[in-house]
Amino acid sequence: MTTVLLTGFEPFGGDAANPSGEAVHLVASRWTGPELLVTAVLPVTFAGAAARLRELIGEHRPDVVIAAGLAGGRTAIGVERVAVNLVDARIPDNDGEQPVDVPSIPDAPAAHFATLPVKEIVRRIAAAGIPVELSYSAGTFVCNHVFFTALEAAASPTRAGFVHVPWSTEHAPANAAALPLRAIADALEIAVRTSLDVTEDAVVPGGTLH
Repeated sequence: MTTVLLTGFEPFGGDAANPSGEAVHLVASRWTGPELLVTAVLPVTFAGAAARLRELIGEHRPDVVIAAGLAGGRTAIGVERVAVNLVDARIPDNDGEQPVDVPSIPDAPAAHFATLPVKEIVRRIAAAGIPVELSYSAGTFVCNHVFFTALEAAASPTRAGFVHVPWSTEHAPANAAALPLRAIADALEIAVRTSLDVTEDAVVPGGTLH
């Protein structure tokens, strides 16, 4: 059976909630298949998140891996295109660790491109009326670390990528940009379905000028 691994994150940095984990739970609750959907909420720790992701990939051998994480301050869903082999933590993770200027994986390439049809995912999320953008930076915190780890651990033909989500309106701090949790879950479900159905990405402009 075709298998998809979809992950989110627990709260971090003193936040009471993390919409990525909540949206993953919502997608799981309404998933009807026919593919097997495996979901998990990862710890916001460099060591724990990467180890748990590798365990899940080894156990379930998914055909598609999509990790999601919170990018507080963003106004739209961000479909990430590039993972860099760099950890440079502006704040400590939930274990209190704050590594600076070290690789996610020693001796690995400097960067990897997502192997999902990222432009088609953006196109279909936008068609559903959900704000979305193609992003070229997943940061240098645990989200990027998990993104890079997924691309290293999920050997071909498994395809992998990362989606950043803004705050949910249900739990956003005051005056923070946010989307309804249901819209965030809809976007993740579209990303999953597109990754399953599309093998060749759309050939459309998606670059940036700065």
